[in-house]
Amino acid sequence: MSGNDERDGVALTHLDQPLFDGAGAVKRDLVDYLDAVADRMLPALRGRPLSVIRVLRGQDAFMQKNLPKYTPEWVPRTTLWAESSRRQVTYALCDDRRTLLWFANQRAIEYHPGLAAASEPQHPTHLVLDLDPPEQDDSFALAVQAAHLVRQALADSGLAGAVKTSGAKGVHVFVPLAPGVDAEQAAAAGRALGARAERLDPALATTAFIREDRHGKVFLDSTRAGGATVVSVYSPRVRPGLPVSFPLDWAELDSGTPGDFTIRTALERLGDADPWAELMPEPQPLPEDLVEEGRAIPIARVQAMHEGKRRARARRQAEGG
Repeated sequence: MSGNDERDGVALTHLDQPLFDGAGAVKRDLVDYLDAVADRMLPALRGRPLSVIRVLRGQDAFMQKNLPKYTPEWVPRTTLWAESSRRQVTYALCDDRRTLLWFANQRAIEYHPGLAAASEPQHPTHLVLDLDPPEQDDSFALAVQAAHLVRQALADSGLAGAVKTSGAKGVHVFVPLAPGVDAEQAAAAGRALGARAERLDPALATTAFIREDRHGKVFLDSTRAGGATVVSVYSPRVRPGLPVSFPLDWAELDSGTPGDFTIRTALERLGDADPWAELMPEPQPLPEDLVEEGRAIPIARVQAMHEGKRRARARRQAEGG
């Protein structure tokens, strides 16, 4: 079998090269997987500014936001202001199979779309809670328990969401939003949902943004708002064995582990189905009381920054005293 190929007008090269240490896969495996899942993955990418994580041969993984100068003209793109880097960034829009194949050939393994379409950057289509468990053997099981807390908090608020593995050790809960919800409202509602879920079992879950304050609990991260990205459903991850972010029915969540879903096993599990589309509830408006509760909760990153400065001052004073 040749190490080169062509699909949809995209030249695919060096297909027999290993992807990275521990992947247990070559570039052809990545291309074949993404091509097979393209019809189900593209709806989650289409029209959204895309960041990817690439692993070039013999190098460490890196995140690419700005399209490189050698990008073909036919790759759709959009230019947006990036607040974090304080500059204009030209993002790809992965709207079609051809673009996805081009990225696969660039050794782009992870796909991180924005939560809002490029055409409406202030109106996210989903509210996301990222459940990040502590480092321990049963970490995924803890994330699953926390996901059930979030589901209960959603139900108590008159909302419903869909759930997927992150492909790493966590869980993502997505709540589709009705048109017109803006980024500030979604962020506030996320903070309130995190707080409501934490109150259901404060021994299991925490909204503490500063890692040392979590004390072995699952972090309910509601900061994936505004211009943030979240790894796409069906995206592979740069992890040993190439796990993928996989959607599960709430009833299946307790029996799954991240290692069950890899680029080698996910397609067999999927068959012809698209569970992410099938399990996703209809877009929902946000309850006013939820948004108002969230507005009274400090923004985690800002609060953490101030607290970090306060602790640093206290340490300096203690050392000086």
